[in-house]
Amino acid sequence: MNQTKPIVGITMGDAAGVGPEIIAKAFARPDIHSICSPVVIGDYASIIRAAKATSVDIAIRPVEEVEECKWKDDGGEALHVIDMKAVPADLPYGRISAEAGRAAYLFVEKAVKLALERRIDAICTAPLNKEALHMGGYRFPGHTEILARLTGTEQYAMLLAAPRLRVIHVTTHIGIIDAIERINPERVLRVIRMSHQFLQRTGIPAPSIAVCGINPHAGEGGLFGRGEEETKIIPAVKQAVEEGIRVYGPLPADTLFYRAVRGDFDIVVAMYHDQGHGPVKVLGLEAGVNITVGLPVVRTSVDHGTAFDIAGRGIADESSMVEAIRQAALLSPQHGTIGL
Repeated sequence: MNQTKPIVGITMGDAAGVGPEIIAKAFARPDIHSICSPVVIGDYASIIRAAKATSVDIAIRPVEEVEECKWKDDGGEALHVIDMKAVPADLPYGRISAEAGRAAYLFVEKAVKLALERRIDAICTAPLNKEALHMGGYRFPGHTEILARLTGTEQYAMLLAAPRLRVIHVTTHIGIIDAIERINPERVLRVIRMSHQFLQRTGIPAPSIAVCGINPHAGEGGLFGRGEEETKIIPAVKQAVEEGIRVYGPLPADTLFYRAVRGDFDIVVAMYHDQGHGPVKVLGLEAGVNITVGLPVVRTSVDHGTAFDIAGRGIADESSMVEAIRQAALLSPQHGTIGL
């Protein structure tokens, strides 16, 4: 088994969505093979079907374990698929099903096992469907929470990276009222530290970090809200400054993201899901990458969903998958960086 390049395990996601298609299209590109040794963790028949739907010309080889993969330094080799045989042969595209949800979970579970055993260097995930996941018996809000549970991680954060913007979240998949209740100085400080450490590991020695407020105009000195900035955010920012971190805030979110895209800051700390996700997705779903910070393994993901409305038509854009694989390879310990 060739290990001169990082081994990236790509989970197939929901087989009824566009995951298999964007994987097939991504691996038809020689540049992917030049940066990593890829192996898909999923369903062989689904990848074959996706390759036909997308009319890509790639050889696909089923394996039972990663050690059976035979990669070449010059790329162009077969796409290896650890075939878990978990997807019904007649599974239709574009429909929510317990079978697809259950299979998607099993793919992630296998990938985490391989990563913890250091048999792969990083995980990259194709999208799953939360409703299908729940129907399959797994009550998780999404990939991030699954990975945290499987790795025994209590403190983690979701980071979205686009070409001109990085955003890390204090809270994610909870309602806005619950999010505000859960925000506290300890959590905000922890996320500031995580973002600082992450950016240092990617080669930015003294990153500039901006922290969003919760209320309009970041509360404007108590004019808006109930003092959330003063009680939940400012103590964390002050402590981070004392630790030598270049952090600024809380700042009004309505202008902060513009400034970050302009280049004033290396990363933005968002307080809740839509505050951070909206600006990144305005920049383009095809370019965004989801990175889970705080896990004992490297994990990246596409920044879009299963797109059931176009699944099976061969038209899904693979750009986010390509970038997610590239980021997984670059962040992996095998590439020379420290694991997240």
